[in-house]
Amino acid sequence: MKPVVIVPTYNERDNIDILLDELMALPVSLSVINVDDHSPDGTGEAADAWAARYPDRVFVVHRAGKLGLGTAYIAGFKRAFELGFDRIMTMDADFSHHPRYIPSMLDLSREYDLVIGSRYVPGGGTLNCTAKRKALSRVANTIAKVMLGLQAKDCTAGFRCYRREVLQAIDVDSILSNGYSFLIEMIFYVQRCGYSVGEVPIIFEDRRRGASKISQNEVFRALQTVQRLSVQRFREKFAP
Repeated sequence: MKPVVIVPTYNERDNIDILLDELMALPVSLSVINVDDHSPDGTGEAADAWAARYPDRVFVVHRAGKLGLGTAYIAGFKRAFELGFDRIMTMDADFSHHPRYIPSMLDLSREYDLVIGSRYVPGGGTLNCTAKRKALSRVANTIAKVMLGLQAKDCTAGFRCYRREVLQAIDVDSILSNGYSFLIEMIFYVQRCGYSVGEVPIIFEDRRRGASKISQNEVFRALQTVQRLSVQRFREKFAP
């Protein structure tokens, strides 16, 4: 197993050093691809220092500006393909996804094609999140599951571990959505292609430092994505 975790960043200077330190200290041979969207606070430069220190384990993709979460994942996936990784993980940089869960997710990836760090399976939960944020997450998950027939408990989670062949089979360039709705579209196609999905319980903790990137527009776009995919699902189901 050759695992890598993709960490998209925009203005995460307060978190990146602490996160990379914890990732490098995990009891697994894990590499990191940081995709930085030209953070004005120096996040990309800090990651470059780590890449100089660990040239075989830390890689940095610099982008020209804030181009969106979905395209950041795709850029990370392509770099992971080039480097030959066979377990490709995604996580946030703000410690809402804690590195301590990565070994368990990698272990479960021996059985499942996609493993999700899930808030909504027994043993999972949230910490320090506002009631509004928890309600939005629950509603978004319920709508996605009902309208798209998704079987995972946590469809909007960004803490994931994909087998390489899953991402290559989906053709990530064909994903139309960006932002957090990208996560819903990805799991829709994973399930549509017949791949198995497992979930590891995690405690999702609200970010410790910095500002949240989630906006009301992100929620609206996610609903639009669900509507578009539900129409596609209906047409495929009843096509002659």
